[in-house]
Amino acid sequence: MDTAPPNQRGQQHPPYAEVQSSPEFGELRHAHRSFAFPLTVAFVSWYLLYVLLSNYAGGFMDTKVAGNINVALVFGLAQFLTTFLIAWWYSRHAAAELDPRAQAIKSGLEGES
Repeated sequence: MDTAPPNQRGQQHPPYAEVQSSPEFGELRHAHRSFAFPLTVAFVSWYLLYVLLSNYAGGFMDTKVAGNINVALVFGLAQFLTTFLIAWWYSRHAAAELDPRAQAIKSGLEGES
């Protein structure tokens, strides 16, 4: 017996618990996590390296690269560059891998309604 409250059209809510336990949803979650978690760890490590070098390796960070541009400025600007590159890379990954899987799951849910 389904005890889910009816929605505004008088229909039952889709079986979200079944979808969540389905192999398709597991594959979608794995595709997201296998991309997002390693990149998050890599970026946070890269950021912490920048912070630690700024605090404890002042001589190295003050090394001139060209004119008044030093290593600290290059690392700082590289933080912005890597942020945008990761966002771009994730959007490509989502469009190619995640969105089609999510759309298939959504279509399956809407088809059952």
